Amino acid sequence: MSLQQEFELLRRVPFFAEIEPAKLKLLAFMSQRVGFDDKKSVVRQGEPADAAYLIIEGEADVVLEGPAGPITVATLGPNEIFGEIAILCDAPRNATVRARGRLVTLRIAKDPFMRMVQEFPNMAVSIMQELAHRLEATNNQLRTATSEVRRLREAAPAA
Repeated sequence: MSLQQEFELLRRVPFFAEIEPAKLKLLAFMSQRVGFDDKKSVVRQGEPADAAYLIIEGEADVVLEGPAGPITVATLGPNEIFGEIAILCDAPRNATVRARGRLVTLRIAKDPFMRMVQEFPNMAVSIMQELAHRLEATNNQLRTATSEVRRLREAAPAA
């Protein structure tokens, strides 16, 4: 994949839409194309964050590891980005992301990613909007799960 193709990929991501072309080309130049085989972990829950990933080809499952075992909470596809939350919060990864079939990503290291966020306030706003959408989706999932648990408890015979 050429630098121009990577630049075009980045341009399609809403986070990067407002960044001037020269800076976006620099970000593409500093990024690295990385492939993963089926079921391979790209990032693991609890690990330190060192990069964000843009999916070029394929799909990835977002998996939460908990006491009841792993739960897949989302599946991501081409032009979707992940791993940026841990970078922004300077916190450990909050989920494991695993390849679903062959996965090709563009790895964007923490330092250049943060430089773009600091230099382009519109990028920060886009990220906040995306995070708000994700939070809303998570809240909806939690509401549905809570309702289901309540329904099952009420339907279960008393012991």
